[in-house]
Amino acid sequence: MIKLAFLLFLTCLGADAAEIERIWLTHQTNAPDKLVVNWESNEPGDSVVEFGVTPALGERIVREESVKLHHLEIPLAQKNVTYHYRVRSGLDASAVNTFKGYPSDELRVAVVADTGYTKQPWAPAVQRENPHLLLSAGDHVPALHSGQPVARENFGAFSRFVGGSATLFRSTPWLPALGNHDREIRPRGPKPPPEPVYDIEATAFREFFALPGDEWHWHFDVPDFGVRFVALDFSHLSDMGTTWQTCHPYARDGVQFGWYRDLMVASRQPFVITIYNERNATVRGLEGGEWSRMISQGSLAITGFGYFGERAEVNGFSFYNTSVGGTGTPYADPKSAVLKSEDNFVLLTFRRAPAQLRVELKNLNGEVLDRKEFSPRREGESKP
Repeated sequence: MIKLAFLLFLTCLGADAAEIERIWLTHQTNAPDKLVVNWESNEPGDSVVEFGVTPALGERIVREESVKLHHLEIPLAQKNVTYHYRVRSGLDASAVNTFKGYPSDELRVAVVADTGYTKQPWAPAVQRENPHLLLSAGDHVPALHSGQPVARENFGAFSRFVGGSATLFRSTPWLPALGNHDREIRPRGPKPPPEPVYDIEATAFREFFALPGDEWHWHFDVPDFGVRFVALDFSHLSDMGTTWQTCHPYARDGVQFGWYRDLMVASRQPFVITIYNERNATVRGLEGGEWSRMISQGSLAITGFGYFGERAEVNGFSFYNTSVGGTGTPYADPKSAVLKSEDNFVLLTFRRAPAQLRVELKNLNGEVLDRKEFSPRREGESKP
């Protein structure tokens, strides 16, 4: 019935109208009371989102600026409901899509990585878990280029990536963290070339995905469940200072170190989860172990460094590695407790009363490879 109504709607608009299908949902603020609806249109035009908690919609937000890449933020005033929405630009419009409002009893968050390198469809496995939020630990695409250098602003690879899992991205808000492949603008080659291989500022990534804060690093809170997610910009740290450098510096006098230090000091949430795209053992050794000390003030860490699944335990603190392309060489952590050579993702399940977190490493068939329960952290707790 909805599809028929949409076809009639397009007919009323005219023969030149086209259906908008490439839509993705993100957050650009640090809390879940607002959502960004993102889409592409064939021609420049205004941005319109019609939305509501029934298929009749009822609310409408408009931006008159003429663009082809659209980011329009809408309020999320209700919990435990299904939101319905449609986007429009000029004569073009989408069908009426849906997404879940945030819950009040149980929050499910999926974490993926290496989507640019999986050989199997990964989105259906995630959708079966019915997540309220999707996070990633980097490397969404193989590269921004296709063998020849591209402009820093070229986000075509991300557009194709979203289009390849359209149903998931138009129904599930998501927050990606950066990996090295997400800003590779020319082939890496056997040795560092004269020109930078990676766009450290991640221009295309930040333009395409409307994210919180500086976007190359961010944090996002879900207050009802006492959780804070933090994304760092770590990848290929051994190439720092060369034309192979992929990410922002990690040194004590850098912006990233100071931002994370202050954020962790200010974090009062029972659960704090840090995400990045570098080998856990490498991160633990940075700046004389200071990064390890700061990260371990939280609840756990998740990386998408390698093509395998893993949980490492260091003085009672858990470091996870996940990859939906998980059949590569497993570079085992020296503190590895669980190591799996399977395509996998992480499912985080939060409960409010009593506050509890269950972390499951799952393969794409939905089978649990590892499960661990986490209690709320004590404020200022550290496991160096």
